Amino acid sequence: MELIMYLVDAFSDKKFSGNPAGVIPDGKELSDEKMQKIARELNLSETAFIQKIDEENYKVRFFTPLQEVDLCGHATIATFYTLIEKGYINALDNGKKRYYQHTRAGKLYIDVYCKDGKIGKVIMEQKKPEIIEKNIDIDELSSAMNINKVDIGIGAKKFNPKVISTGLPDIIVPVKNKKILDNLKIDKEKVKLLSEKLNVTGIHVFAIENDDIYSRNFAPLVGIDEEAATGTANGALFYYLRKNKLTDKTEIIVNQGESLNRPSKIICKLGNSTDVIEVGGVASIVLEGIIHP
Repeated sequence: MELIMYLVDAFSDKKFSGNPAGVIPDGKELSDEKMQKIARELNLSETAFIQKIDEENYKVRFFTPLQEVDLCGHATIATFYTLIEKGYINALDNGKKRYYQHTRAGKLYIDVYCKDGKIGKVIMEQKKPEIIEKNIDIDELSSAMNINKVDIGIGAKKFNPKVISTGLPDIIVPVKNKKILDNLKIDKEKVKLLSEKLNVTGIHVFAIENDDIYSRNFAPLVGIDEEAATGTANGALFYYLRKNKLTDKTEIIVNQGESLNRPSKIICKLGNSTDVIEVGGVASIVLEGIIHP
């Protein structure tokens, strides 16, 4: 068996930036075990395996090197960018066309924008935002992050971390300035233990500086020490910002990946109602090859 695979940098139009994902456009013949082995071999934060249902509907499964996960934002952007760019599915020459991906998180729409026959941004629907009430021990959290607990908050104001899911649950953690964010050196084992205890994917830390939003994501429990761009967690972050009246904007851009020298820009916006969050951006294919599973 031979399968075409792509390595795609999501959330950036510059190669070797953004967050790399593996994309396998034809995964219908693969067993769960083979998918997991391929994801481990590629050793990317996530690899997406696609099974076409019809011209508008696609089943997509996401694997980290360690396990399958319900949803992945950057791998979704990479997937639909690749399917359009490489001609697996047809898009409009100009305008927006809607597709649907069927995931373990549910059926979610994908809007692909094209201009003059070229693909632009890909925008994905997130699962309905949910605040999951957990007893987050600030001492335990700050110890896992290797910071003082007084560093948690926004400016002089106290804002509590919350577990929020728009497909995957993460602890959304505000820190008081970008310097604290930039200097974070987490205790990986403590973050693993905390993530397991609270049944979350990881911690998503953010700071606001001059109205710009910066984030970093750590998910060692699922094999991701740090991620350059995280779609679902930034969707949850956007919900946190609006819920706490930290922004009244209907669309923002979150900057991520600077710490990994892979700068990324993630679009977060409201859909057709205040409880629909959309996340998206651009992508770039950097590698195309054959895998022999």
